[in-house]
Formats: sequence, C-alpha cells, structure tokens
Amino acid sequence: MSEPLLEVKKVKKYFKVGGKKSLKAVDDISFSIKKGETLGLVGESGSGKSTLGRTVVGLHNATDGRIIFKGKDMSTLRGKEAREFNRAMQMIFQDPHASLNPRMRVIDIIAEGIDAHSLLKGKERKERVFELLEKVGLSQDHAKRYPHEFSGGQRQRIGIARALAVQPDFIVADEPISALDVSIQAQIVNLMEDLKEDEGLTYLFIAHDLGMVKHISDRIGVMYLGTMMELAESDALFEEPLHPYTQALMSAIPIPNPKEVGQRERIVLPGDPPSPITPPSGCRFRTRCPQAMDICANATPEWLEAKENHWVACHLYNS
Repeated sequence: MSEPLLEVKKVKKYFKVGGKKSLKAVDDISFSIKKGETLGLVGESGSGKSTLGRTVVGLHNATDGRIIFKGKDMSTLRGKEAREFNRAMQMIFQDPHASLNPRMRVIDIIAEGIDAHSLLKGKERKERVFELLEKVGLSQDHAKRYPHEFSGGQRQRIGIARALAVQPDFIVADEPISALDVSIQAQIVNLMEDLKEDEGLTYLFIAHDLGMVKHISDRIGVMYLGTMMELAESDALFEEPLHPYTQALMSAIPIPNPKEVGQRERIVLPGDPPSPITPPSGCRFRTRCPQAMDICANATPEWLEAKENHWVACHLYNS
C-alpha cells in the first residue's frame, strides 16, 4: 500500500427538500483509501453511508468538496477521460433483486458495462461472461436465464460479476449482504475477499453488521447523521473505541459465549437520531451522548488524530 487510490476531501451532499431547506445527507467528510485496501463504513440507518458511496462513484454529484481518484479531481474530468475513470469505479448494490433488469438475460446483464465501453464483441464477449460466471461461483448454463430464476445469493453473485466485467480498480459495495439470508452472507463476503486478491481490487464496504465489517476491513469508519465520528484500523477500533457513539455500537454486538455476557456493559442511547434537515448545533451526536458537555453544543469538534492512525471527532480529545 503506497499512495492513496481515492481521496475524499471535505465532501458534502445536500438534497433540496422544499423551499430553502436542505437535507444534509453527507456533511464535510474526509478520508482516503489506499490501493489494495478495504475500508469498512458503518453507522445507523440514515447516517449517510449509502449516499456517500454513491457520491464517491459519481451517481450523485457532490454539493461541495473534492473526490480525487488516481490523483485526478473527478469533477474536472470530461469526455473520454471521464468514461475511463467511470469504468475504473464500479458499485455492488444492496438489493440484488431491484438492481438487475428482470427483462434481460444474465449474459446481457453482466455484459452491460462491456457493451457501454465497447470492450468486447461476439465470441470474446460471450467467453468473458462465461469466465465471470465461473469466477463468482455460477455456471455457463446460467447465462441464458433471467434474474427471477435465481435465489438472492445467486443474484448478488450476478451483480458482482457485472461490476467485475469492466476490470475496475475500485468497488463500492453498498450493504451487499444485508438483503441475504445469514447462511449466505459469509459466502458472499468470502467471495469478495477472494476476488480482491485475484483481481487486485480496492473496496469501500458499507454495512450494518460490525462483525462482518471487522472480518473484511483493514480500517473502519463510523458515521452518524452525515458526519464521520471515528476512523481507525479494524483491530484498534474494536479494542479501544474512542468516540462515545462507537462505544455504544460496540456494546450492542452480540456475544457468542453466554458466560461473557455480564462482563460487558450495554450502552443504550436515548431517543432517535435527529433530522438531517435540522441537525443539532456543535457535535451532531450531543443530544444522545452520555458524555456530552457544554462545549458540545457550541462548537463542532475537530477531526484529529487522537492516536497513531486513529482519528476521531470528539471534544473529549480536543484538549
């Protein structure tokens, strides 16, 4: 791992919701991902994870900030250069049923990117689809079928094959296992890990399941109400979470051994997350934080490196 493959610098994504109001889905987020790395992204529903992922790959235009991929600002790219960079960034969607066109055969679904970028035709196109099907654990016979003929796990494998078809460098996986049975989730994550090694991929892996995120991620970022609360190496985050919100998330992870249940205090947060249209002043988490102070309402905490490679936005560490 050397220079960052992707840099996200103070990115914002606001949606107009009538009049002059804006929904602040992503608000001033910065991070980087190195080539060959998997960055996990966790947080409650509505925290802005999926919006951030879609903004990174260009499905949403950023309201402000810069997204730099392979050293180039994505907002400045035009024409052929923009198409090449779009090919290098792909996405695996959450719902494998909704993300596949029910009227298209699998061979044409997987080859969508190949056709859009005019990469292969005829026999070579067909052979490439067969190769991809085998890579994701399906057979050549599946190429002639329609999405409704497959299980949820198989459909997600088709979605993964489609993302791989154009030989991308970077993939955003937007909760790729949340719609699948628990018994299938581990298979898909293991497949993604194998493909990462075989294809030299870099991932932004978005999920709810902290255990699964720890398994696949080199580093993990924690989002709350459109902002990044904490970012650290996977093991460091689990061993010593610094932000009160991360600590609450960690306390909710089920413990496999019943004898150890009483050894960890469960942190129950009061209320629900505030509206991203009218977020709290200062720290976004302060209205639910068990350690909130007066300064939390008056000043936004700085994003700082509290420990080596361990970043946090919290007034507990600003002094």
